[in-house]
Order: sequence, then C-alpha cells, then structure tokens
Amino acid sequence: MTVSASMRTFVPKGREADDMQAGLNWFVVDATNQVLGRLATQVARMLIGKDKPSYTPYLDCGDHVVVINADKIRLTGNKLEQKVYRNHSGYPGGLKEVPAKRMRSNRADWMVREAVLGMLPKNKLRAHRAKKLRIYLDDKGLARHTGHKPQKFEL
Repeated sequence: MTVSASMRTFVPKGREADDMQAGLNWFVVDATNQVLGRLATQVARMLIGKDKPSYTPYLDCGDHVVVINADKIRLTGNKLEQKVYRNHSGYPGGLKEVPAKRMRSNRADWMVREAVLGMLPKNKLRAHRAKKLRIYLDDKGLARHTGHKPQKFEL
C-alpha cells in the first residue's frame, strides 16, 4: 500500500470551522431532584459539544446551557454532611472550609458551577465554554433567555 492510497484526515478550515463553532442552540436543564454529579456530566458534554457529529476537540462547538432550579439539586449518600468545599486566600491560615449542607442553602448555583467546570477539559477553550453556562436558583431566571428560544433538555 502506498502513502497516497491511505485515507487522509479531514480538518475543517476557514468558513467550515467557523460554522462548526457557532453554538446556536440553547438548552434548558431542570435540576429539580437531579443528582449533582450526573447533572454536571451531561451539562459538561453539552458545553463541549461531544454529542454532535461535528465535534472537533480543538474547536469550541458546544451549545449554550441554562440550568434552572439549582437549589433543588440532590446529593447522594452522606455527601451533604461529609463533602467540604475548600478555599484558600493565599495568606497563612487563610484556608476556609464550608460544608456542602451550608453551601447548598446559601450558594447552590455555585455548587453546580464548580461541578460542571471541574468536568471541562483544562485547556484554552475552557473559559469560552464556561461563558456558555448560566445557572439560576429558580425558574424565574429563564425569562432572560426567552429571545434565544431555549429547548427543554431531559436528562
């Protein structure tokens, strides 16, 4: 077999690459009674665009995702009592530890955001994908995005 007879890999360039990057679809995910980790994996896949046939690892071809009812998220097992979110200010003795039980009552949207962003690849596209994620504590935040005509996504 000669080199010229082998198949070449298709690499989109120019306008084709721009068309693939246009994440025009908007999806709404209802987090009511959903397990945090399972919800985060599905949302991360949608942000990356892995479910699309035109998925390309080095292009941002994911969709916009709006998560509503984040305060009704569910944690399995003993995570509500045992899971701890840590934050360090950078100064000596600046470690803050907040249990998931208190974090869920105060900042449930932050919990969902951290779970989703932790599942995105750590590369230069991460910031662009993170901007396509919107999280609201209730369903009233969805009114902002009615102009985008978001589609309901069932997990």
